[in-house]
Amino acid sequence: MSEAVAERFEELYGAGPEGVWAAPGRVNLIGEHTDYNDGFVMPFALPHTAVAAVSRRADGVLRLHSADVEGGVVELRVDALEPQSDKNWTAYPSGVVWALREAGHAVTGADIHLASTVPAGAGLSSSAALEVVVALALNDLYELGLKGWQLARLCQRAENVYVGAPVGIMDQTASACCEQGHALFLDTRDLSQKQIPFDLAAEGMRLLVVDTQVKHSHSEGEYGKRRAGCEKGAALLGVDALRDVAYDELDAALERLGDDEEVRRLVRHVVTEDQRVEHVVSLLESGETRAIGPVLVAGHASLRDDFRISCPELDLVVDTALASGALGARMTGGGFGGSAIVLAEAADVEAITKSVEEAFAAAGFTAPRVFAAVPAAGARRVK
Repeated sequence: MSEAVAERFEELYGAGPEGVWAAPGRVNLIGEHTDYNDGFVMPFALPHTAVAAVSRRADGVLRLHSADVEGGVVELRVDALEPQSDKNWTAYPSGVVWALREAGHAVTGADIHLASTVPAGAGLSSSAALEVVVALALNDLYELGLKGWQLARLCQRAENVYVGAPVGIMDQTASACCEQGHALFLDTRDLSQKQIPFDLAAEGMRLLVVDTQVKHSHSEGEYGKRRAGCEKGAALLGVDALRDVAYDELDAALERLGDDEEVRRLVRHVVTEDQRVEHVVSLLESGETRAIGPVLVAGHASLRDDFRISCPELDLVVDTALASGALGARMTGGGFGGSAIVLAEAADVEAITKSVEEAFAAAGFTAPRVFAAVPAAGARRVK
């Protein structure tokens, strides 16, 4: 793919790029809606990537083109970039340029051509991959010396402020920092990281991603409402973030919230989800990989019933997969559509996939896209 992207860059801009970079999408194994609550998450990178061919410019011009969007080259001025002025796909790469410049880095322009194999709207962080690949390319070309976690912070700021989507730090950090064959145990408060070996194939298992084809958008209102509700819960409990509510003190915390049932549900999900992440880490480190299945199921129930961000298609994946012998299953990503993950014995994958496809057909839903997820490398230069 890198060769094709480089060739297209030359067709568009009249000369070859200075380099080509790739940044992956991600699947989150466990830890949903905990990242903007300073909590724990556990994503791993997918083989699906956003790829960028990039060259520097010294004249303050930013030129952008995507192989995945109809239309020609979009030309902008770097000194005229303004938050939430752009509602198109170009907001993601231009937002990164804005964030770098706002942080004091002398980015004087670029020619960029992008292509991606990360499914958009599937809860697999296609936007974060786009941001991170541009940030890494500019970091290398302009010799900024920023580390992966620093690039992730800048990309999150681009999406929060420039794009206007209130996302946490997980997606960008996963894209920038994951390692092949590992899941990333990330503390989103201080961005401390631990790479946890996660080689399901060696143990006779697979992790399926089931893209329901139901599209979502983080910048729409429901995601923001959940975040605001979590912040309200933290304020009512007198803590900096819900991360600070200990699991064994949850019942007392819920009592203190009184009859605000919506906030109680949100707090219960975040506190129990943080505990589930730590439980999965413990199980994986002790070699009890199959035992994470019920933890995934509990996570889905919490997202469905307490956080209320599932949908009929996601619930159908989980229920059908479990009824067909899966070890565990849950929705993954921001919710309101997107994808579910299914942990299964390798021998059961075909039957589970068939059952899910048949269930969708019977329900009159669009056919899902199903593929096996293998932990892949994080962002890197490829040419």
